[in-house]
Amino acid sequence: MWKFNNKFLPEDAPIPIQEAFELFYKGITPGGPFWEHVLGHWKASFERPERVLFIKYEELKEDPTFHLRRLAEFLGCPFSPEEERRGIIEKIQRLCSFENLTSLDVNKSGNTRIGIKTENYFRRGVVGDWVNHLTADMIERLDQLTLQKFGCFDLVFKE
Repeated sequence: MWKFNNKFLPEDAPIPIQEAFELFYKGITPGGPFWEHVLGHWKASFERPERVLFIKYEELKEDPTFHLRRLAEFLGCPFSPEEERRGIIEKIQRLCSFENLTSLDVNKSGNTRIGIKTENYFRRGVVGDWVNHLTADMIERLDQLTLQKFGCFDLVFKE
């Protein structure tokens, strides 16, 4: 979020990572407190599993085939054995891959209807990049807060 938000500020006035971290930690973000936002969707996925599908990015990256099947079933369009034999899942994975999406001209040079460059929506597409930006103290504080906010709901995130 820090990287994304800084793309909308003048280049000579970015928000320092320490300041952005403190705001995030306190729940002050453009979309409201992250913790309540995620927890609301997590709970809804149990209360209304036919309406809310909760997928963690880390798990999607770890096993995209499993989650693509899950998504297709959730949408009421499961893959047929014939589609699986023809490699449809793998083709969808290639078309939706970070590498493919970032290479499309529209995502390199396009703009949204409100004037945001589409390239701003892409970064690296890797799990765990936070270690390159957060200090050990920030990581420890964030881990403790995550456990405090999500621990009793059995909502955990892999590193």
